[in-house]
Amino acid sequence: MTRHARNSTAGSVYTYHEKKRDAKASGYGSLSERFSKDSIKGFDCCSLTLQPCRNPVVSPDGYLFDKEAILEYYLAKKKEILRQQKEYEKQNKREENEKNELKAAAHRSQVEKFIATEKGDGLPGSNPSTSSSSLSNMSGNKAKDLPSFWVPAMTPDAKPVIIPKPSTDIYCPVSGKMLKIKDLIDVKFTLAPKDDDERGKALISRQVRYMCPITRDILSNSVPCTILKPTGDVITTECFEKLIKKDMVHPLTGLKLKEKDIIPLQRGGTGFASVNDKLEATEARPSMMA
Repeated sequence: MTRHARNSTAGSVYTYHEKKRDAKASGYGSLSERFSKDSIKGFDCCSLTLQPCRNPVVSPDGYLFDKEAILEYYLAKKKEILRQQKEYEKQNKREENEKNELKAAAHRSQVEKFIATEKGDGLPGSNPSTSSSSLSNMSGNKAKDLPSFWVPAMTPDAKPVIIPKPSTDIYCPVSGKMLKIKDLIDVKFTLAPKDDDERGKALISRQVRYMCPITRDILSNSVPCTILKPTGDVITTECFEKLIKKDMVHPLTGLKLKEKDIIPLQRGGTGFASVNDKLEATEARPSMMA
């Protein structure tokens, strides 16, 4: 593994850089790697598909989604909730049937005991065959109740799985807050003019795709953006702070804006520590023994 002799990795001559290099080569120790710009979602990309949005919508928390992707996610969650509700109803019905069977069995045993007492069969020693017939584990329905060590659900220590009542709420896959379809807002990006080198290229392959419709500034991950809810226009946060925040009037339509109409767009990242909160990924692996 190393250029040292056996059992010499615990000595002081085994430097930190040698340990780090050998741990990476041998597959031991935690491995940390810094995210690059290519590993971070773009500001105009869907939070589910990680691809540029064709029909963008934004949640009230500022997370961008492709409309088709978020609707598919919403429908999948609806189907999952319906499946859980059916399982919960089956469990309730099964518990109710078990209670009814126990009541019926208790009533039947009382009737049989009463009839046996009336006939005189309940006297001690009158019917010795009844006690011997119930000694076998395979008599009656006992064979169905026997434990099985091959099936996990039928082991002696296994407990019945109790399904809790499912919630009908659907939550945002990114923020974890409650999400409703009616709360999604259509987003309108303003296309940036094409350069001579980008003529004929598709929108997804262009380096500069969108700009602020007011200041004409180019939008990117390094530029904080804000969405105006009434029209869905995406502008720079600097434009909002300097031109709109004072009077709260939409500069394109003249509409009066409120605080709830201003949605900060959650951007992806640039790879710089001053912009992003977490830029490192750590993979836990077995530690290397000395």
